[in-house]
Amino acid sequence: MPVKILMVCLGNICRSPLAESLLASKLPKDTFFVDSAGTGNYHIGKQPDQRSVFTAQKHGLDISYQKARQFTPKDFEDFDYIYVMDNTNYDDVIELAKNEEQKNKVQLILNELFPGDNVDVPDPYYGLQNGFDLVYEMLDEACDILSNKLMEKHR
Repeated sequence: MPVKILMVCLGNICRSPLAESLLASKLPKDTFFVDSAGTGNYHIGKQPDQRSVFTAQKHGLDISYQKARQFTPKDFEDFDYIYVMDNTNYDDVIELAKNEEQKNKVQLILNELFPGDNVDVPDPYYGLQNGFDLVYEMLDEACDILSNKLMEKHR
């Protein structure tokens, strides 16, 4: 049974698709499964934002096949780890948790880079392409640390 990790942002079209693809590319597929979701229902069934797709392609990753979905309380049962992109996502996900065990699964992804600082991954949706590039760099660094921790923990 693979270790399951969920990446969560607002619409599941910008940050979490990149985080999903980045982390999945750094982990063995036979041991880990990575998915993504959004707290909002705005883009259900849609592909990631073309700027995210372009950013991923520049780095050799394909996220064009991903389809946005909304986070549900069942995700607490289905996933071992839930990484959110910002403090609003954190609050929205925690609000759906039924107990402390579920709450303990939820972490801000940039706490991997800045432990305990609760730094947000900025939402690049209303900005320019360079915002997507910046988000990619942040997530790439955080996923390097996270992948090493996960592989160490789940040998």
